Amino acid sequence: MPAEAPARPAERGALRWIARGAAIAVAAAFLALLAYGLATKSDNKTIDDALARSKATPAPNFTLDVLQRGRGGNAKLARAMADGRLSLRELRGSPVVLNFWASWCVPCRDEAPDLQVTWDTQRTDGAIILGLDQQDITDDARGFIRDFGLTYPMVRDGGDDTAHRYGNTGIPETYFISPRGDVVGHVIGSVTANALTYGLEAARAGEPNPAKAGGPRKKT
Repeated sequence: MPAEAPARPAERGALRWIARGAAIAVAAAFLALLAYGLATKSDNKTIDDALARSKATPAPNFTLDVLQRGRGGNAKLARAMADGRLSLRELRGSPVVLNFWASWCVPCRDEAPDLQVTWDTQRTDGAIILGLDQQDITDDARGFIRDFGLTYPMVRDGGDDTAHRYGNTGIPETYFISPRGDVVGHVIGSVTANALTYGLEAARAGEPNPAKAGGPRKKT
């Protein structure tokens, strides 16, 4: 059988261009995947890295449906929730404890009583405890609220878009937001009464503190 003729110079050049194009395409796909991964994780990294450097960072805004208006809040909170929607920006001027939770989250049950006590004792000083129910069935969420006698305001995200903007990978997670709208503290996992008191003091003063590990949490 005759030997295969060597490739002509023009053919070799075309093969080199094809190989180079394939390598460029692979590199572009890798860079796109890397950029996507960084984008989906950057918010949490930005928040926690800033706190580690004792720097506050603006809290990602959201506008969500009201799940519960709550009882005992101030007039500003009542006005903000009157239309059945709430934007985080509408709470500027008040220290906010933003707590991500869901009815199917067992660790969320552990912290619920402490959140309620904090609301009862701190709301008269203008503090707002805001629960953010995510990836949940509305009736289940309302059953959870009823079972634990929770009276602080709640909003609802049927998916996890808001959690992604904060960079959360589990629940519960709690953020402490200053009256200026900056995140000054973050507890990863269930939060205790002492952590809530300390976080609110830092929020009122606008003093950032490094993110802290709390109790158990459920991966999302």
